[in-house]
Amino acid sequence: MKPYTQTTLSAFFTACALTFSLPAAADDTTQFNQAGQAYQKQDYATAFNLWMPLAQKGYKEAQNNIGLMYERGQSVKQDYAQAMQWYQKASQQGLVDAQYNIGVLYKRGWGVKQDYAQAMQWYLKAAQQGDAEAQNNIGVLYDQGSGVKQDYAQAMQWYLKAAQQGHAKAQYNIGVLYDQGWGVKQDDAQAAQWYQKAAQQGDAYAQYNIGNMYRDGRGVKQDYAQAMQWFLKAAQQGDASAQNNIGGLYDQGQGVKQDYAQAMQWYLKAAQQGHASAQNNIGVMYKRGQGVKQDYAQAMQWYQKAAQQGDALAQYGIGVLYYNGRGVARDLQQARYWFELAAKQGHQKAIEGLKKLDQIQR
Repeated sequence: MKPYTQTTLSAFFTACALTFSLPAAADDTTQFNQAGQAYQKQDYATAFNLWMPLAQKGYKEAQNNIGLMYERGQSVKQDYAQAMQWYQKASQQGLVDAQYNIGVLYKRGWGVKQDYAQAMQWYLKAAQQGDAEAQNNIGVLYDQGSGVKQDYAQAMQWYLKAAQQGHAKAQYNIGVLYDQGWGVKQDDAQAAQWYQKAAQQGDAYAQYNIGNMYRDGRGVKQDYAQAMQWFLKAAQQGDASAQNNIGGLYDQGQGVKQDYAQAMQWYLKAAQQGHASAQNNIGVMYKRGQGVKQDYAQAMQWYQKAAQQGDALAQYGIGVLYYNGRGVARDLQQARYWFELAAKQGHQKAIEGLKKLDQIQR
């Protein structure tokens, strides 16, 4: 059987915030809103020219937005130092979005020396005012041990604060903690519930992970059709692992009629994004002549792509081609080299292959 890919584990930060409301005099409010409309239409020059006078008057919301435009280089040359200055002006007036944005700059090291402890301080200012983005990002810092001692229990607490406000990334991150048993007792059912919440909001990583759980019957009743639906949602957002797994379902005929040509199409989508398992799977299809004409040379090419990324299955596959002299001249030394690489990763068939070579080459 060709491999699927497994749960995505990374925790997610969220990006900088733009402010879209202004408590002010009617004329200023109109000007602020006109700038917002221009910004949404990507007319950045107009937005900048309308927000700047308001920022200079001291409106914190406009100051934050000018900062964001400097950060992104929208109608002005990108300038993180200028962005920081404007965020600071707004943050001194207590604007949550600006406090959060300063945290992002410190976290990423944009315009300042990267400083997770400073990022934490600024996120805390925003989080204490109920900002869900900041609450999620504090959770990530605790999750990863960035600027603080790694503490999954603290991460969970902050993720929950954000998740209770409907924050999709926080819901996903809680799912990962339950999935892995980090800071909580491992619980597939809880993981599935949290992934489902995030997936229903369109989070591609959560869609991919809940797809895995339906495919494997973890935390939910096994349901290949449901797995396919969730993988498709993630794949439509460009998720390479989901594309690979759709290929796997077609390859194995799970929840769909077995269709090697469809499997190949999906593997190719993922492989073109550099997905190692998909590249290996294409190699297997060429080796076996499934969905394509059998072609050992093509198999070798695809195995090489995956093997260069450290894929043990592909390394073993290359060893087999050298051992049997298919697509290449038979070369037992090359076979040994590739078997050894795969064996170092615990690939059992590669270990057996080395034993066979030892018997032949005594």
